[in-house]
Amino acid sequence: MEKKLTTSLSLLRHNIYHTLMDAITISHLTKTYANGKTALKNISLSVHEGELFALLGPNGAGKTTLIGIICGVVKKTSGSAIVFEHDTDSAWRKTRSIIGLVPQEITLNPFDTVWETLSFQRGFYGKPKNDALIEHIIKSLALEDKKYSLVRELSGGMKRRVLIGKALTNEPKVLFLDEPSAGVDVELRQGMWDLIRNLKQQGVTIVLTTHYLEEAETMADRIGIINNGTLELVETTSSLLQTMGNKTLIIELQQPLQNIPTSLASFGLKVSSDGTKILYTYNHHNARTEVLFDALQHANIPIRDIDTKTTSLEEIFVKIIRKNS
Repeated sequence: MEKKLTTSLSLLRHNIYHTLMDAITISHLTKTYANGKTALKNISLSVHEGELFALLGPNGAGKTTLIGIICGVVKKTSGSAIVFEHDTDSAWRKTRSIIGLVPQEITLNPFDTVWETLSFQRGFYGKPKNDALIEHIIKSLALEDKKYSLVRELSGGMKRRVLIGKALTNEPKVLFLDEPSAGVDVELRQGMWDLIRNLKQQGVTIVLTTHYLEEAETMADRIGIINNGTLELVETTSSLLQTMGNKTLIIELQQPLQNIPTSLASFGLKVSSDGTKILYTYNHHNARTEVLFDALQHANIPIRDIDTKTTSLEEIFVKIIRKNS
């Protein structure tokens, strides 16, 4: 009964997740530049409303080009991009009114204050004056003491925050963050991610590119990996880590071991160079940990301590990129 209930709940969560409205729908998107370089090759992808989607890939993979097409700053060669049921070409005014973009490059007027930068940007979007909103954005980005400072007086990390603030003045339904953590110190980065979590809780759909893969692993609902203009995979973060990740059981021994006994050969164990640890690597398909501990006991190998190491998203990412390069 308990197993049936667990299965039913799992199916319910699956159905709810997959019936969410798509915030972004990309179909057969291709981009070839005048020099003949194809940056995107027949990309099809949906991003669900309210999710944080991490788009990962090496430099030059096509991430920024893809974002640029959706945001209307790069012209596509073929295919379509839809944002909340509005085509980015035929309904470009509507789509741009609900999109916020934080680009990689810091493009700010150095002689404007922070307040002026955000206020002007809201006007640029054609939105009515809203000083209360600008105050809220400045406070949420911890820029209160820099409100009347010139942009040129700010550190690189503070300028990055102002870029995020500019995108938020639009009150976007979809927010694109293209390498938002670049050049930001650890403390500012933590504050930035707290802000992004709050935006997600408010229902904002967030598309993120980052080279800090531990952030994507922690924050993203789903992950897409793009390489050489091709979308290699799209998967939920938890499923990707489970299906492609491994765990390594690190067993510390009470006495050094020179060789693995033949009775343990089927486990594929490895012994550390000093003989004080046994390493057992497994995944959810072939876990035999209980059987292993019984076998160690029968082999009279006493255990001092146990630790576990899990494959990180970064290790999985590198494996996929190398395989498809």
